[in-house]
Amino acid sequence: MTIVMDGLRYLAYILIFPGFLFCFLTGMLLCGIDRKLVARMQKRIGPPILQPFYDFFKLLGKETIVPAAANRTVFLLAPLVGLAAQVVLQLFIPVFHFNAFRGVADVIVILYLLLIPALSVILGAASSGSPYAGVGLSREMVTVLSVELPLVLVLLAVAKTVGNALGTGLCFSLTDIVNYQIANGSLLTRLSMLPAAAAMLLIIPGETGSHPFDAAEAETEICEGMLAEYSGAPLAVYKLSHAVKLLTMTSLFVALFLGGIGGGVMTLLSGLSPAAAGAIGLVLEILILFLLCVVLVAVCVSLLHAVTARLRIEQLFKYYWTVVTGLAAVSVVLAWYGL
Repeated sequence: MTIVMDGLRYLAYILIFPGFLFCFLTGMLLCGIDRKLVARMQKRIGPPILQPFYDFFKLLGKETIVPAAANRTVFLLAPLVGLAAQVVLQLFIPVFHFNAFRGVADVIVILYLLLIPALSVILGAASSGSPYAGVGLSREMVTVLSVELPLVLVLLAVAKTVGNALGTGLCFSLTDIVNYQIANGSLLTRLSMLPAAAAMLLIIPGETGSHPFDAAEAETEICEGMLAEYSGAPLAVYKLSHAVKLLTMTSLFVALFLGGIGGGVMTLLSGLSPAAAGAIGLVLEILILFLLCVVLVAVCVSLLHAVTARLRIEQLFKYYWTVVTGLAAVSVVLAWYGL
């Protein structure tokens, strides 16, 4: 009976919270808020906040066309693999007191999982047999290579800082990182972590493929180049995967640098029964997480989108391997010397 209950609990984690349903609703809302904020910054009315939902269900009703030159199996499976990786990734990110999956190397697992959606886009575009998709996927490959080094350094800086405090040398468990911040305050309050936090804010647009780091070569490029041959449900899944990645990256920032903000939620509810306090506390923490993600989207995605011109491919590579990597490296050095 225990095995059955555990299985049902983990199935609920995967399908409802913090899995697919939570990712779908929250990611789409964040995407809609991003589009609305950018429009307001550009003095436009912009689409409704629910527009990503409308677009998603509209695409589901469209016909799926597979090019004659495409590898049909890879072409159709690639979007699903990318979305599945995004949902699994969210299961490893704690929502303050709660996370579905935990371990001693969550950060390393997350680093690997972040590569899968980008690789799925590249494989899908390559399998389409379209030269237009080839142009887009080449830019995506450069973006992946550019972002990985500073992201690794940011994670290393956080792991070293918390590891020094816990006496473990390096701490790659997100649960331990969040619990440490709940007990000792957010890492964002440490001067040594400010460069890493700034680097992470600049990494988020690159990881999510948002302007000015998006894969399209021009605003007028059809379907963002590498998705030129996609239509119907597969294109809807790719759009959903982009929205979910916006959630996972911003919630990862919250876990790494702002994990202590939700630490007082359960204390405020200490007068209630454990069951009621747990349920109400979880809802409040989800709302806090969502609000923090909205603020991060406004700061690191929408603002960049509104004020920054699109970077050429050589500029993008140089930008990440100099400015962003330099910021992350400063935090690594400071953390290594215990500052």
